[in-house]
Amino acid sequence: MAEAWTTKEQLAAAMDHFMRQLPGWRRPAAHGLGLITPSGTEFPVVNAGEHYLPAAVLSTVCEHRVGTRTYPVTVDQLDEAIGLLAPAGACPDYDHPNLAAWRHLRHRLPDTVDYDAPASLVAVFVDRLDDPPVDAHDARFRHLLAQRAG
Repeated sequence: MAEAWTTKEQLAAAMDHFMRQLPGWRRPAAHGLGLITPSGTEFPVVNAGEHYLPAAVLSTVCEHRVGTRTYPVTVDQLDEAIGLLAPAGACPDYDHPNLAAWRHLRHRLPDTVDYDAPASLVAVFVDRLDDPPVDAHDARFRHLLAQRAG
């Protein structure tokens, strides 16, 4: 893979690459990465029917294939996801809200955490929008999704 994906074609090739690495993967109807705080889970970006390259990257680090699921995400996994998606930031044809959000989340986490311990992060994948929420993080994500559709 290129160090920087500067064209739409390179982004499409990157998407194809990730899809080949994820046998059985299906694009989620919605997805996001949240920060778990004492007041609830914050989702800086709520994706619905869009931004499938970040979904594939997050699926890669969480080993997600299909279904409505949530996954705890470690700092190490977040760093890996940022590294995998970073080349997309070179393409001026699109905004990259997930990459920006993931970097912002990373800066909010301390550098002294145990890299193998679960961080206060959660990935949410919604296979079908009419699937019931699987936990409180998913329920919060769905609430934000409904507000966005509002």
